[in-house]
Amino acid sequence: MSLSAQSEGVDPVALREQFFDLWMRKELEALRKLTMSGFSRLQDPLTGLLIILEGCPGIQKGKSSTLGQLVLAEFVQWRRSHPRASLQSLMEEEKLKLQLRALNLITSSQPGYLDPLLEIYELRTLETSHLLQHVTYLQDTCCYREAALLSMKVELQKVLDMEQMCVPLILLDKLPLAESYVRDYPELQRRLVQLLDSWCSPDFSLDNLRRRFPRLSLSKHQTDQIQPKLLSRHVFRLMEKFSVDPGVCVNSVHKRKLDSLRFLMYKRFKEKSMTEENWRDHVQVTVEGSLELQVVLVELLVHYSGLQVGAQWAKRYNIPRHRLPFGVWDTMVSLSSNQLEVSEMNEVNEVFCSLESWVTPQSHQLQYYQLPLTREKIHFIQTLEQLQLCRDTVLQAGVVVGVDMEWRAGFGTVFTQNVALIQLAVKGQVFLLDLCSQSLNCHSLTVQFIRALLTDSSVLKLGYGMSGDFKSLVATWPELKEEPLEVKGVLDLLHVHQQLQRCWRGGGGGSRSVEVNEGSAEKGLSLLVQQVLGKPLDKMEQLSNWERRPLRTSQLRYAAADAYCLLDVYLTLSHNPKAFGLPEDLQSIPSSQGAKSRQEKKHREKSRKSSDPQTRKKVQTPAGGPKESMSSMSSSVSSSSEHWEASISPHELRVVCDNMLQGLGRFLRCLGVDVLMLENTDDHKVAAEIARAEGRIILTAGQPYQSLRSQVAEGRCLTLDCSEKARDQAVYVLKHFHVNLTPSDIFSRCQACNNNEYLKVSREEMTQMLSKRGLLQDESERCSTQGVSEGNRSVDAQIFNPCCRWAPQSVLDLETLQFHSGSEIQLKTVPPGLLPRIPEFFVCTGCGKVFWEGTHYDRVLSQFQEVLQLSDGETCSQAGAVQQ
Repeated sequence: MSLSAQSEGVDPVALREQFFDLWMRKELEALRKLTMSGFSRLQDPLTGLLIILEGCPGIQKGKSSTLGQLVLAEFVQWRRSHPRASLQSLMEEEKLKLQLRALNLITSSQPGYLDPLLEIYELRTLETSHLLQHVTYLQDTCCYREAALLSMKVELQKVLDMEQMCVPLILLDKLPLAESYVRDYPELQRRLVQLLDSWCSPDFSLDNLRRRFPRLSLSKHQTDQIQPKLLSRHVFRLMEKFSVDPGVCVNSVHKRKLDSLRFLMYKRFKEKSMTEENWRDHVQVTVEGSLELQVVLVELLVHYSGLQVGAQWAKRYNIPRHRLPFGVWDTMVSLSSNQLEVSEMNEVNEVFCSLESWVTPQSHQLQYYQLPLTREKIHFIQTLEQLQLCRDTVLQAGVVVGVDMEWRAGFGTVFTQNVALIQLAVKGQVFLLDLCSQSLNCHSLTVQFIRALLTDSSVLKLGYGMSGDFKSLVATWPELKEEPLEVKGVLDLLHVHQQLQRCWRGGGGGSRSVEVNEGSAEKGLSLLVQQVLGKPLDKMEQLSNWERRPLRTSQLRYAAADAYCLLDVYLTLSHNPKAFGLPEDLQSIPSSQGAKSRQEKKHREKSRKSSDPQTRKKVQTPAGGPKESMSSMSSSVSSSSEHWEASISPHELRVVCDNMLQGLGRFLRCLGVDVLMLENTDDHKVAAEIARAEGRIILTAGQPYQSLRSQVAEGRCLTLDCSEKARDQAVYVLKHFHVNLTPSDIFSRCQACNNNEYLKVSREEMTQMLSKRGLLQDESERCSTQGVSEGNRSVDAQIFNPCCRWAPQSVLDLETLQFHSGSEIQLKTVPPGLLPRIPEFFVCTGCGKVFWEGTHYDRVLSQFQEVLQLSDGETCSQAGAVQQ
């Protein structure tokens, strides 16, 4: 039926048929033109649109959008020039009828309908009862995502059961959507965090929870995500994000404190890298108020130090007899009251502070870097008058300042710790700003001084991994975040260290011999000091209680040395940079992931907005140093350790993915990267063990980054933003390591087992194998391949040619259909209906999975277009895809 034949308006059903015909022929331009003219010819556009949408097909294989989405988008555009196409002129009864029809179109089978229908049919004006009824319907039909999105759009969160809405989302691995659901509702935020925390309880049963949602079907991956180790990470992340009181999350807090207690025992008794005083201080804070933790402490002390020490601490905390480990009670009975007392360290500390010598023993001087200053050159700043002296000395043009900060180690805590001490080192003296002094910390002059220092481009500030310092500084003075400042004239020696490591690993360093030992006990700044100055730092006081006053002499010496060594390292490197394989201008060394990730993010935003590409260039200070905002620097605390310059192929990149990044791992395997992935039950330290043993780079996210990067060499651990999609994470990894991705790399490695060797199997051979195993049920399936002519074969000849290893036919036992690895070809995954269309199959020799050309290849090419390197003859539309 032609449009012109409709005197009273075009028939919506006939119009939909024309839309569908053009859609299937992929004539999108003609389709868009027809929609514009067709909408104008509809007698009742709003009713006609619903008739068209109600008959549109849902998601079709091989298409990323639906016909209905396109029709809706064009109708919204058309409606802007036809404002009369609205509900305003309709009677209430007729308006309600259209709204309810529109509401019923919001289902999982028709993605993308929600926003346009809300706008066109004014669904937000519907009575709450109608909206709640449809949300309930969506829940009952397992459309949990659509139910949550609709509830958020029409703001039903207050009248809905939060658990009923969010539990299915969490179980289906859609926690970010649940976070969005409670975003503007503090009470719901608290309840969501409490819900996750309750799942960390030893009494929690996933089976009982699933009985509440019998229609919910979970995969093994989704089930594996519901375990205390993973859930507690989410709890702490959301506690900080939503500012939830840790007191309401007893299970997660207990688990973190228990982990901290075990770590402290390891540091003190196994590694022997923590003093008795520091250990006692942290342990007492960790177990305070928790009988369960106190019992564990006594058990661990009995194991490491014997019954007497265990008895002393059992007496200290008055632990009930029935909770004591075997033998402790008898020991308590046999000891006198004096023998059961745990000596208090406060009194010992005060005496020790007055007696401890500033000059270290000869053995210490032979082993560690020594601060080349007397005690008189260390200024402990506690008053505004002393601060003014520091300001006058430091804020001088051309001065080089070593900057460091100390805060109390946050064992078992949730939020970022406040800075307790700021160290500023200039040639010949060090200033220690005591931020525990209220007269100094709370005064605006102190904040103004630090702001002036960080924004003065004429003063060169040296640091090491400064993003962590800045994050704690912002937590100490929130005004630095409320009024962001642009940090100028900063040289982070972490980036210089990364460049030095790269040069000497690659054999391109200078004449100076620098030890780059991946198994070295030294790491971070201590390793840099050892490599440049010959001796490492003594880090024994690193985990001190920096909030206790007075500070011990060893603490003052450590704090001053940590800042002053930056000056010594910088001066040594600047004197002869070529000897270390470094450029003449150390400030020209690019920063690592922090600046890079910000530039890439800015680049993506600018590209989407089609803005001037010149605005994407990195901003430089007049002196050539980096210029960054405080908020951005503080957010980059989890930045990577290495910036890779030389371009490499995907097969050259060998990584191990933490168990939080399994989606990323699958994407990288799809692109040809050699990826090992941790199981959900594996501890994070397994990633470090694999990385050291096999020379792999760790990919991780969140809190584990801090511990993992300390267990491998500089630059061997990269952190990702876990809020990003796996595809975006994969693009970032490729860009970060300068991976040269080509079409032949895609599907060159098995996504299931990481093997990169395939066996080619022809259609005839596959038919014989399926027939042999009885997987071709009727004669028509056996004969269907025989009618494929030679002409068709030439058309079918594959374009897909992955850069992988091709196995000889001899690797397959034709009788058992097993490879030398013991894996059998997974013939059950091959639909017999594919045989007439697919001339050749690819079988992984590692696990036996069968792949063939389909639509996946084209989809992956389009997903990674921005990082794909194409030769002159290659286009993204050339290939089909490999699928399994």
